[in-house]
Amino acid sequence: MGQILAIDYGKARCGIAATDDMQIIASALDTVETRFLMEFLKKYFAENKVNDVVVGLPVDLKGNISEVETDILKFIEEFQKEFSGITVHRFDERFTSKMASFFISQSGKSKKKRQEKGLIDRISATIILQNFLEQRIR
Repeated sequence: MGQILAIDYGKARCGIAATDDMQIIASALDTVETRFLMEFLKKYFAENKVNDVVVGLPVDLKGNISEVETDILKFIEEFQKEFSGITVHRFDERFTSKMASFFISQSGKSKKKRQEKGLIDRISATIILQNFLEQRIR
């Protein structure tokens, strides 16, 4: 079995999370500038077996898709050309940034650390991935 990777895609940077090889636990992996995302993925996939990728679906409270979705769709198209053997899933990412901020605030980290956007992106990707794993079990 291989890992599942999650991407919290943003215009400036992307949070990345991955499961263990047994696909049981989601862990924050890294934050990557969006312009270097494909380069990061090529290197990561060369070193790790990844079966699936989950990309956040940016939906607001009213069910409207965020404007970043256009960029996400372009990324997915490029991704599927480059990594045709890896299945891409979409998963609703509503509230993940708010949840990430809450979890970070509860962790006892300093205010400066809590406001680090890269940390929020990594935790958001982890939440997306953990929710995806839990939904697959049901």
